[in-house]
Amino acid sequence: QVQLVESGGGLVQAGGSLRLSCAASGRFFSSYGMGWFRQGPGKEREFVAAISGSAGSTNYTDSVKGRFTISRDNAKNTVYLQMNSLKPEDTAVYYCAAGRLRIGRAYYTKDYEYDYWGQGTQVTVSS
Repeated sequence: QVQLVESGGGLVQAGGSLRLSCAASGRFFSSYGMGWFRQGPGKEREFVAAISGSAGSTNYTDSVKGRFTISRDNAKNTVYLQMNSLKPEDTAVYYCAAGRLRIGRAYYTKDYEYDYWGQGTQVTVSS
């Protein structure tokens, strides 16, 4: 069982930055692919970024490429999402997710591929 706790959300002006953190409990953290998803007002949950267990591979949705960076510290059982140049359309509840990595897979981009989810943290970007 893995428990995930996100932090770092808040209110920021457009163009500003935030860093989200997700602390994971449990063992073998590096055997999990980690991801960030978000759900904006009136929208479906969408994939934002993913990172492999070793942090050697990452993947981003097109709308955040060049602005967001996902990283992880396996010694601290923590994954991060650095968000720069924030836009009002980035406003959403951001969720951290963990998925046991299967052979041949470095990370996941679909929400059904993840096994554990955090409670979410609100990010609001004002114009």
